[in-house]
Amino acid sequence: MKGTTHSASCATYHAVRFYESDRALSRVVAEFLRDGLKAGNPGIVIAMPAQRAAIVRELIAQSLDVAQLLRSDDLILLDAKDTLSVVMMDGQPDAAAFKRTMGRVITRACRGRAHCTSRIYGQMVDVLWQRREHDVAIRLEMLWNQLAATRAFSLLCGYAVDVYKAAAFADICALHTHVVAPDGYAASSADGYAASVV
Repeated sequence: MKGTTHSASCATYHAVRFYESDRALSRVVAEFLRDGLKAGNPGIVIAMPAQRAAIVRELIAQSLDVAQLLRSDDLILLDAKDTLSVVMMDGQPDAAAFKRTMGRVITRACRGRAHCTSRIYGQMVDVLWQRREHDVAIRLEMLWNQLAATRAFSLLCGYAVDVYKAAAFADICALHTHVVAPDGYAASSADGYAASVV
């Protein structure tokens, strides 16, 4: 894969992938996680059950020992709705709860290793957007960006392609550093990479 999400080694990497197919998305996510794992960096998946299962299948297909990764906490799987319930208060993301919760997960994954940059895939914003809680999703994206100022991680978000059709593409892209195309190519969001939504 050329120029893929492997570019997540940059200082701040917060990418978005607009997807039509869960299978295609899971392949991009698995490659994003695989490259980090092979470099000694842990992976964290925050997604709904079906998407988590699809990502695990792709990781196994790419010859990763998922059972061992889970035992060692080099791979942590979290439920998107359960995690949202912890970081939300009165229908809005709570900054302190978000920072505390995600900070603990990142600390758990890194286990005291120096120069550890977790790779995180998150579906929470997608869940919120599909509920039409657009402002809430945007607030959560902002909290991720704030967390990046104090924690080392690379983040890939997924949004169902209907989001692109129903909402301002530029508004979502503005909250991300990169937009990921179907082949995994990560273009700077400043480039307006509309070809990413096919």
